[in-house]
Amino acid sequence: MAFTAKILLLGSGELGREFVISAKRLGAQVIACDSYAGAPAMQVADGFEVFSMLDADLLAKAIEKHRPDFVVPEIEAIRTEVLADFEARGVTVVPSARATIMTMNRDRIREVAAVELGLRTSRYRYAETLEEVRAGAAHTGLPCVIKPVMSSSGKGQSTVRTIEELEAAWDYAVANMRGDRSRVIVEEFIAFDYEITLLTVRSRDGVSFCPPIGHRQERGDYQESWQPTPMSGGALAAAQDMARKVVDNLGGYGIFGVEFFVKGEDVIFSELSPRPHDTGMVTLISQNWSEFDLHARAIMGLPVPEVTLHGAAASAVILADRESDDFRFEGLAEALSTPGGEVDLRLFGKPTTRPYRRMGVALARAIDADQARAVAAEAASKVRIIHGR
Repeated sequence: MAFTAKILLLGSGELGREFVISAKRLGAQVIACDSYAGAPAMQVADGFEVFSMLDADLLAKAIEKHRPDFVVPEIEAIRTEVLADFEARGVTVVPSARATIMTMNRDRIREVAAVELGLRTSRYRYAETLEEVRAGAAHTGLPCVIKPVMSSSGKGQSTVRTIEELEAAWDYAVANMRGDRSRVIVEEFIAFDYEITLLTVRSRDGVSFCPPIGHRQERGDYQESWQPTPMSGGALAAAQDMARKVVDNLGGYGIFGVEFFVKGEDVIFSELSPRPHDTGMVTLISQNWSEFDLHARAIMGLPVPEVTLHGAAASAVILADRESDDFRFEGLAEALSTPGGEVDLRLFGKPTTRPYRRMGVALARAIDADQARAVAAEAASKVRIIHGR
């Protein structure tokens, strides 16, 4: 069978799963890689490899074995020096090896944004010991946010309001960081009005944007997102200007999830992911082209069409509450029949549950964002994870 491109996907979670579907619709062959068998993206890919992306030798062997046109990271914990080596040999790393290096660690992308580009960010300090954490908190003031420089889905992140909480926050960050760097960022707590993800596409056609996505987090992890979210013209223009500067600095093609805090007209750069963003799951129902479709098109050098909204929409997560490999889902019919809007579901196919693990999302479209949020939350609550036979 002839393929339009061969893609080696590094990380095979729920975002990778949707990306595989979009890429295969465009004729790509996808090999999905992760540290465990049966990961969500592996279930829909053309082939798979099981190994740790932090093992440089195994990562290199996988690239040499499959000789892909594109290496597409879906996770942060990767031996990025291997990607840089293969990029120097002519392999296309998405969006670029430099982008994966910069964004794998919060300290590096923060330095690019705050120092190199002069973007507005919160006050911050880095720390590698508890004593340095205390010094960082003295610099930022309390409350402050402490999080690993390398993690995903909010793991290891906590908000500290008193000096007595600093040690527990340090221990929590170290226990939940990815990779082999015991380093955290101590960050000023911004009393923002709201936070957004601005999905920014860099393609052969230039830089374009999806309408801003509002989102709410708990434990540093997204719980719901909605689109559109109200922003003044000035605030949106400021966010787009900052996002454009960052993605042009990083280079390459693909979609970037750029996060901002917004307080009045003040827009503050927070973080960036050089790949589809979890809050962007809402685009599966809100837009004519999802973030995964846009990522696939941009990567493969295809035209990126103008994005239009089908209407106000929202996503709400479906979480597990315990550790188990013996479970099933119930309540799907009730969830899909939730009144007040159009409802859809995405169950990710993860083989095990654990407390707070994201197992799926409910998606809803309604007359406005508030109603869409309510419908999505109600639909998510109707999906039950039943353990045991």
